[in-house]
Amino acid sequence: MSHRTRRADNLRMTGKLVVVALGMFAFGYALVPIYRAICEATGINILALGERNLPGKAKTDPVNTQVDTSRTITVEFDTNVRGPWHFKPAVRSVEVHPGQLTTVMYEFQNVQNRTMAAQAIPSYAPRQAANHFTKLECFCFNQYTLAPGEKREWPVAFVIDPKLPKDVKTITLSYTFFEVGAPTPAAPTAASSVREGGAS
Repeated sequence: MSHRTRRADNLRMTGKLVVVALGMFAFGYALVPIYRAICEATGINILALGERNLPGKAKTDPVNTQVDTSRTITVEFDTNVRGPWHFKPAVRSVEVHPGQLTTVMYEFQNVQNRTMAAQAIPSYAPRQAANHFTKLECFCFNQYTLAPGEKREWPVAFVIDPKLPKDVKTITLSYTFFEVGAPTPAAPTAASSVREGGAS
């Protein structure tokens, strides 16, 4: 085989490889719209179907399918204090659906003329509700230091598990706020709740 023939073969092979590479690149580039068209046609990609802007169709927000709208639970908020300070929820009760994220604010004020450190202990009634009451944010997770006369507002964000027994229609969330360094009080019961220092 002559040198000229070998060179011609190499050029043809190079040309074929360039064509194959360009074809692969074009195919990969086209995969995205092809995939999207197939998913929308078959309904495999539900998110893509939900996000399409159809004529005359109002855009809706995604629905949390974990919320059980067939049930309503009354959540009552109770506060107890062990010391001269004010502690109360912004609202006394809310009605929520299991699975629904809810946030309630609590107000606290150190009315003493000295700095104090305090923490809260939660309890639940009925007792079995504790296993189905999930707090995503809560001041009870930490200790706080407050200056004389200082006021604070803290959120409690919670979700009630849809697996809560059907016969439970009301849950009482009770907090006892106590000064750190003092004897830790026992968690309160719903029947013997003491409201003091602005908690009423």
